[in-house]
Amino acid sequence: MKKRSILVLMLTVVLVAGLFAGCSSSKKTDSKTTANNDDKTFVVGLDDSFPPMGFRDDKNEIVGFDVDLAKEVGKRMGMEVVLQPINWDTKELELDSGNIDVIWNGLTITDERKQAMDFSKPYLKNDQVIVVKNDSTIKTKADLAGKNIGLQKGSSAYDAYTADPISKESTMNEYEENVSALSDLGIGRIDAVIVDSVVARYYIKSETASYTILDESLSPELYGVGIKKGNTELQTKIQNALDAMIADGTAAAISTKWFGEDIIYKP
Repeated sequence: MKKRSILVLMLTVVLVAGLFAGCSSSKKTDSKTTANNDDKTFVVGLDDSFPPMGFRDDKNEIVGFDVDLAKEVGKRMGMEVVLQPINWDTKELELDSGNIDVIWNGLTITDERKQAMDFSKPYLKNDQVIVVKNDSTIKTKADLAGKNIGLQKGSSAYDAYTADPISKESTMNEYEENVSALSDLGIGRIDAVIVDSVVARYYIKSETASYTILDESLSPELYGVGIKKGNTELQTKIQNALDAMIADGTAAAISTKWFGEDIIYKP
């Protein structure tokens, strides 16, 4: 009886150990792509609702100006580009945690962001513009006083608006992405949208929206590729590829495809 008891006890221990092992192996995993350094791929973090820089087409495929640039750069580096949609408001955390290798989606170069990431050289010039309906009584920035303003969370529009005195005289409404803000403008939920010039012009043209861009704008800016801090090897490879694309006209051709003209920044 004693030997049999010991045998039963040993079998019980084995079964319990196997059960715990099975539980640990069934642990939830993050569905996001994790950036890697295998020299074959690099993960591009982007807002997939930010036309024309990066957005989903009718086939639900991610396309756009920055997407085309990134893919061509990847091709020239001999690396596959993996597109990873992210929450734009937490983009710095995504980059720092290693979920993505770069942020490439109309990212404005600022001194604050330079503390959190490295950048390529600027490749596009932009500014934050004020968009209103054609029949709006808002004609100048001063007319925004007492109005409801829409903008994207964690964006350059947010920075430009909060730094401007008009923010103390108007009400801010934050959105996860620009398209929702522009749609709400059309149905009268808000009175104006502050957004990147390239986005506003593309949206008005593609949607044939009855919107007007005011003459006054906020904070001119430059776009760059945000790269994980300290990844100088990838930074150099991307920059070399971009420089070559600008020199041989490939970048200009991509710009013309999306904007109808060459707006590549050449200092």
